[in-house]
Amino acid sequence: MTPLKVVPGVLRVASVLLAWRLDELVDAAHLYRPLKLLRPLLARTRPGARELSRGARLRLALTELGPIFVKAGQVMSTRRDLIPADIADELAQLQDQVPPFPGAEARAIVERELKQPIGQLYARFDETALASASIAQVHAATLHDGREVVVKVLRPGIEAQIARDVALMRSLGELAQRWHPNADKIRPLDVVAEVEKMLENELDLQREGASASLLRRNFESGVDLYVPAVHWELTAPRVLTLERVHGVSADDVAAIDAAGIDRRALAAKGVRVFYEQVFRDNFFHADAHPGNIWVDLARRGEPRFIALDFGIMGSLPEADQYWLAQNFIALFERDYARIAQLHVAAGWMPATVRLDELEAAVRTVCEPYFTRPLSQISLAEVVVKLFQTARRFELTLQPQLILLQKTLLNIEGVGRMLDPEIDIWAVAHPVLKRILRERYSVRHTLRAVRQRLPEWLHAAPQVPELVRDALRQAASGTRPALADPAELAQRAALARRQQRALAAGLLGASLLVAAALLWALAPGQGPWPPAVAACGGALAFLLAWPRR
Repeated sequence: MTPLKVVPGVLRVASVLLAWRLDELVDAAHLYRPLKLLRPLLARTRPGARELSRGARLRLALTELGPIFVKAGQVMSTRRDLIPADIADELAQLQDQVPPFPGAEARAIVERELKQPIGQLYARFDETALASASIAQVHAATLHDGREVVVKVLRPGIEAQIARDVALMRSLGELAQRWHPNADKIRPLDVVAEVEKMLENELDLQREGASASLLRRNFESGVDLYVPAVHWELTAPRVLTLERVHGVSADDVAAIDAAGIDRRALAAKGVRVFYEQVFRDNFFHADAHPGNIWVDLARRGEPRFIALDFGIMGSLPEADQYWLAQNFIALFERDYARIAQLHVAAGWMPATVRLDELEAAVRTVCEPYFTRPLSQISLAEVVVKLFQTARRFELTLQPQLILLQKTLLNIEGVGRMLDPEIDIWAVAHPVLKRILRERYSVRHTLRAVRQRLPEWLHAAPQVPELVRDALRQAASGTRPALADPAELAQRAALARRQQRALAAGLLGASLLVAAALLWALAPGQGPWPPAVAACGGALAFLLAWPRR
């Protein structure tokens, strides 16, 4: 979009900000300053704006600007490492609610996407929307076998609207990046990129269906968390058909109490489910606010949650997952030195960071919290403060960790709403230790070896050539024109030691692979051949290991 095309949109945004008395945001972009003189012509101050906090004024301004700006505000609310807490709290209250589009249009989209008349697809299709949001809306329907379903349909023309609004937000972000005094901390272009990626994912309902299927498989028993089934024969990129479920929002405490459900047990279960999603399955619901997390009122003796809306899901690289889990354990055990070491070992901070200074900064953040009873400590708040502190030490925060931070805030909020006295630490610590014990056990390692055997067998014919090339490189060298004889002798001795170590290391690796092959492919021969090969491999590795 050319700069001239975004001028009307920019002026509209500026007028709304001025109307809500957000002068500081207008002042941040120097190009907007002349607009303050034209405030009476652009917009009148909204009633009551002067009495509201800055966070409330920003929330109402984004709501007035439209659904895509609401999405941007929701993303900004997760960046508590970048924006003040009072603004983040207000933006977290943004609700993605817009008027529904006509049900006849929804029917036409379903028929066009699924290529059949609506009467052949469903026994009944209710044209009155159950819920409506900025991206899609949901309709109730019944299958021909009597099962109840919900049909999620993308809004007509939503792709063009999102492209237009994202281009406008990118232009605003470029202005803020250039002129805002705290642009390096707020990073507006990064926020716009996060909004764009989130919207791109939400525009593909087939992707959302795949996410729902995986989460349902991970909690197949349905004891702790129930995920509605996907009807794939009635699903396309713009239409998603799910099993209809019944429950109440997780923040409807009155209804939960009336049903006789133990809220304390339910809150503890919610914390356990979160850690299982993140560290057991590495696939977590990243939009877990109360509207998307319901409670099944029909199960009084064994309460459970119901998950909805799978447009935003998160996962972590395996390395980050491990380092994050170890950081949580160290935090639970108040081992600040280990937290500092883990941040550097994970590559989140440069190796030049002084560990003693980082440890002192972590202790400064955490110690005041531990003076309170554990039930009053907010784990999410501690993590946010740690991220804010770590930024002074050039923390490189990955988008996946930001998404996890947002989910942690949501889950802890739901847990405290259900049980204000919940001890998050006491519930989370044993769950995380159990998951790590199972995840990095010998059995799990052997299972991983079995899974990778075909890959190793495929690469095995290349090993002799790799060994030969490695030995040639270790043995080769050019004699400097003016080299000292003693230095040359030292280099030659070093090369010989490297050759021996390399040969022993390769022998050890070969013997260990042979042990794994014997164990996996010839289990009937007893344990001795694999054990002998494994012992030989270990001995070779000891010979190869440098003594100095």
